[in-house]
Amino acid sequence: MALPPIGLSGIRERLLVRRLRERDERAFHEMVRLYQHKVFNLVFRMIGNREEAEDVAQEVFVTVWKAIDSFRGDSKLSTWLYRIAANQCKNRIKYLGRRSYGATGQLEESEALIHQAQPSLLAPHTDGPEQVLQGRQTQRLLEEGIAALDEDHRALLVLRDVEDLSYQEIAAITGLPEGTVKSRIHRARLALKEHLEKHLS
Repeated sequence: MALPPIGLSGIRERLLVRRLRERDERAFHEMVRLYQHKVFNLVFRMIGNREEAEDVAQEVFVTVWKAIDSFRGDSKLSTWLYRIAANQCKNRIKYLGRRSYGATGQLEESEALIHQAQPSLLAPHTDGPEQVLQGRQTQRLLEEGIAALDEDHRALLVLRDVEDLSYQEIAAITGLPEGTVKSRIHRARLALKEHLEKHLS
C-alpha cells in the first residue's frame, strides 16, 4: 500500500517523477531543492564528516537521476530517496572503515544542521547564558552518542527522532518489519540515554 505523500501533493509528485523520467534537468534541480537538506542531514549524521557527507549526498541525487526508471511509485519519492541515501551511507562507511577513517569527526559543525532539521531528541529549552551553555553541552553529547551507535541503529534513530518520520515510513525505507524498527529505535534511545547520563553525572 502506497504511503500518502508529504510535502508534495500526489499529483505534483507524479508530475515530478514523470519529468525526471523524461530527463528534464529542471525537474532534477527541483528535486534537489526539495530534498537536499533532509538527505544531507541523514547522511551527515550517519557519516559524521561534512566533506564525505557532501559527496555522498551528491551521489544520492545522481543515483536517483540515473535510476528513476526503476522507481515503481509504490512509495513516496522521498522514501525511495532515503532508502538510496541509507544504502549509500552504509557503503561509504564500510569503505572508510577499510581506510581506518574516523567517522565521528567534525561534530562541531553539526549545530548548524540541527536548526535545519526537526527538533532533536531531548533538545533543551534555554533561557539564560548558563542554560544556553548547558544546552549546547547536552546537544554535543547527544551528537556524539548518535555517532557512537552502529550504522543501522543510527539511521533508524535519525529518521525517527530528527527527521520525524513515522514507523511505517521508516519500515518502508529500510525494508524492516515495523516491530523491528520500533525495538531497534528503543534500544538506540536507551544507549543514548546511558551515554548522556554517564557524561552529565
